[in-house]
Amino acid sequence: MRIACVGGGPGGLFFATLAKQADPAAQVTVFERNAPDDTFGFGVVFSDATLAAVHDADPVLRDGLREHGTRWDTIEVRLKGEVRRCGGNGMAAISRHTLLALLQSRAAQVGVDLRFGTEVGHPEGYDLVVAADGANSRLRSRFAEQFRPTTDTAAARFIWFGTRYLFDGLTFVHERSPHGAFAVHGYPISRDASTFLVETDETTWREAGLDGFDTAQPAGTSDEKSKAYLEALFADQIGGAELLVNNSRWANFRTVRTRRWRAGNVVLLGDSAHTAHFSVGSGTKMAMEDAVALAAGLAEHRGDLDAALSAYQDARQPAVAKIQDSARPSLSWWEHFGRYHDAFDPTTFAFHFLSRSISRGKLARRDPRFVDEVDARWRARHGADPLETPLDVAGRHLPGRRVETEALAGARWITAPDGEDGLAAAFERIDGAALVAVHGGTALTRALLSEQARLVRGVPSAIVEPDADDDRALTLLLSGRADLIGVAR
Repeated sequence: MRIACVGGGPGGLFFATLAKQADPAAQVTVFERNAPDDTFGFGVVFSDATLAAVHDADPVLRDGLREHGTRWDTIEVRLKGEVRRCGGNGMAAISRHTLLALLQSRAAQVGVDLRFGTEVGHPEGYDLVVAADGANSRLRSRFAEQFRPTTDTAAARFIWFGTRYLFDGLTFVHERSPHGAFAVHGYPISRDASTFLVETDETTWREAGLDGFDTAQPAGTSDEKSKAYLEALFADQIGGAELLVNNSRWANFRTVRTRRWRAGNVVLLGDSAHTAHFSVGSGTKMAMEDAVALAAGLAEHRGDLDAALSAYQDARQPAVAKIQDSARPSLSWWEHFGRYHDAFDPTTFAFHFLSRSISRGKLARRDPRFVDEVDARWRARHGADPLETPLDVAGRHLPGRRVETEALAGARWITAPDGEDGLAAAFERIDGAALVAVHGGTALTRALLSEQARLVRGVPSAIVEPDADDDRALTLLLSGRADLIGVAR
């Protein structure tokens, strides 16, 4: 079998290695347009809980993380001069440059033909062409009618840097400049460097004058003005350390989905097939999981390419969709974090951030101390446990924060839309209400509508849910997403 892999990133290299190992007689060629030591970006982070399949397929990543990477258990959130920490979040990271070198060496070791500095379109004469050419995949564009891709562009802006400042682990740092709020995702990637990824909203980015960089400049050119601005803003947080550049320029995150992952003998892998916001997982990890599944499909259905590619898509597409669906609430959080920065104290802010995708109960199992701190913060402020805290609102005294819908008779009921594009119209119904009751829609649109009421318009809000058990109710209350929980009977 002759296999061409277009793209020599981690996913493409790992697939090529696995395919060659499974069938030593196969001719496996990787075409990469860049030189072997060219790489954009700084580090790659992995969650301990998601690496079993990759480690079982080949030890190259496990060995690389052990010998060259860093590992931590605690997420740290810095806000308004204070620090909050939540443990039980085992993660590891490695320099992208180091990871690529290890994967290149491993691929060459098993006999893969590596051709760097080679630009190809659609390689001819191969039984299988693997499009591992990234989020801007040319092969995906060439066969767009068959793949049927869609792209959603986020409102927030982000830019990648590195720094010699060593974070202890995954750290989220938030600062407000005269122009607006900025946030950092930082984590160590080696013994002498950390990734330093910055996000902000569109308005802040423009107000700060960071929108002047000419993105038509050749790849590799970095935005030095933004570097200087952010070095000054975060100087106290990173001990005055310099920011390191590598094609560092602002962008909007794009979520790529594809209806089908194969077109004839061309199959998508990694970012060419899908992307998910970096706050919920590593695109590199997802690409390497794709590689495992594609290699397994080929091995299981040797000689039957149609069956192999169908098995690959069937195995990976549902898992990827689940990650992408969970990524949207997290991405939304980053589009609104300036609001949360201003509205919440550090403890509530940290809980709101960490509960964007998991509940209070799961956080308590990871780090009981952190959740105890959150609970204590509520009791100190309100004098009672969350569900038993009374509330006087809209001319009524409510003895607790979880109520049946009859208790919301005086509220203005607003139906949340099924999609975020319908929120603006729903927001218009808030003004003039003494209390809003948000129902319908999705968990995300209900929360965003409720937050618009209570955090932006100053109107108390209730989120009405059909099955609001204690864990769900406590998560919504403690995070500041709602004042009341309505239980629909």
